[in-house]
Amino acid sequence: MDGKYNVLLIGGGGREHALTWKLNMSPNLGKLYVAPGNPGTAEIANNIHLNISDFSAVAEFSKKNDIDLVVVGPEQPLVDGIVDYLENENIPAFGPKKRAALLEGSKEYAKEFMVKYNIPTADYAVFSADEFDDALKFVQSKESYPIVLKADGLAAGKGVFICESEDEVKKRLSTLKNDQNLQEAASKLVVEEFMEGEEASVFVIADGHTSHIIHNAQDHKRIGEGDTGLNTGGMGAYSPAPVLSEEILERVKKEIIEPTITGMQIEETAYHGILYIGLMITNDGPKVVEYNCRFGDPECQVILPPLENDLLSLMIATTEQRLDEFSIQLDGDYRSCVVMVSEGYPGSYKKGMEINGLQNVDKHSIVFHAGTKKDGGSIISNGGRVLSVVGRGDTLKKAMDHAYKNVEQISFDGCYYRKDIGHKGLKRFT
Repeated sequence: MDGKYNVLLIGGGGREHALTWKLNMSPNLGKLYVAPGNPGTAEIANNIHLNISDFSAVAEFSKKNDIDLVVVGPEQPLVDGIVDYLENENIPAFGPKKRAALLEGSKEYAKEFMVKYNIPTADYAVFSADEFDDALKFVQSKESYPIVLKADGLAAGKGVFICESEDEVKKRLSTLKNDQNLQEAASKLVVEEFMEGEEASVFVIADGHTSHIIHNAQDHKRIGEGDTGLNTGGMGAYSPAPVLSEEILERVKKEIIEPTITGMQIEETAYHGILYIGLMITNDGPKVVEYNCRFGDPECQVILPPLENDLLSLMIATTEQRLDEFSIQLDGDYRSCVVMVSEGYPGSYKKGMEINGLQNVDKHSIVFHAGTKKDGGSIISNGGRVLSVVGRGDTLKKAMDHAYKNVEQISFDGCYYRKDIGHKGLKRFT
C-alpha cells in the first residue's frame, strides 16, 4: 500500500467502536471518520452527522473529503445496496453488494442457496404472512419440539424464536404477525428444524475468489444466564471457541466456506467483505444456522483484538481482489466480552443514566461503547446494549476474570449483565 488512506466507517455501535479502534492502529490510515459514531469512537476518530440511509449524502461526503474507502459496519445499509451505489460513484467500499447480502437479508434465499449447493443446514419450510395458519398446521403435523420460527428479513437479532410447545408457537406467531417492529421482517416466515448441539461462529474475509478465516467465537444470545429468556443482539462472546477444534474447522472450510464462496461465484454475485457463518456443531458435524454479511456484535469485539494483521490493508486488498497475498496472523490469546445492558432490554428500557467508573478500567481490558451519549462532561446510557467490556488472557479463565473484574468497576442505574459468559467454553477444559 502506498500513501495514506482516508476512511469513512458507517455505524455507531460496539462493533463500530471496535472497528475504529483497530483501523486507528494502521500505519496506512490518513483521516478516519465515523458516521454517526459514539463517545468511544470520538476519542480516536472524527464523528460526523450523516444520514447513513441517504446514500447520495454518503457519496457526497466521501467525494468532498477524499475518502479512499467506505467501511460499512451494520447490515441494513448493505442489504439496501450501499456498496452498489458507492461503487457506481467510483467510491471503493468494503462489504458485499446487495445481491450477495441477501444471504443475510432473506433467510428464505439463504436456505435455498444452501440446499442448492449441498451446504449442511436444518430442514425447513417457508410460509407467507397470510399463511401463518398453515404454518401452525405444519408445526402441529410435526409433533416435534422445540421448533424454530424465523422472520425472513432483518429484525435486529429479535426475529428468531425457539418454541418448546404449541402454545408458545401460537404466541410467537402472534408476535410476528402483530408486532409493528417485526411485521416487515416477517412478511415471510421460515419454520426450521431445531438442531441439537453447540453454537459457534466463524468469520471469513473474502474478495470474491480468495477467502481466509479471520477467527472464530461463541456468542451468548439469550438475555438470561444459562441461555434462558428472549433472544437479544448478543449479551457477550469469547474467542476462540474450544468447540471449534482443528478437525471441525477443516470441515467448516471444506463443507461450508468453500462451497459458499464458489456458489456465490456461480450465482454471478461474488462475495466481497466479511461473511459471518453461524454454526451448530451437531453429532453429524457442523451445520449452518445463519449467514450474516458483516462482523457480528459482540463477536467483533473479541476477534479484532487478537488480529495482528493491519485491518485496513486487508480491507483494501479485499476491494482490489488481492487477498491471496495475505495470511491471517493472531496473537494466540483469549478474549472474553461481557455486554452491559439497560434494565428491561430487549424490551423497553430507560435512557439517560449516568455511567460511572470508566476511568477505572485496567490495562487487561478494553471498553467499547455502544448505546452511550455525551451529556456535558458525563457519559450517559443511550441504548439497550450500552457497553462491551473485553478481557484478555493466555487462558479463557484469565480473559473472563479480567472482563468481569473491570465490569465491576463500571456502574449505571439499572445496569444488567450476564455472569456466565464463557462458562460453556470452560467446561471443555475440565
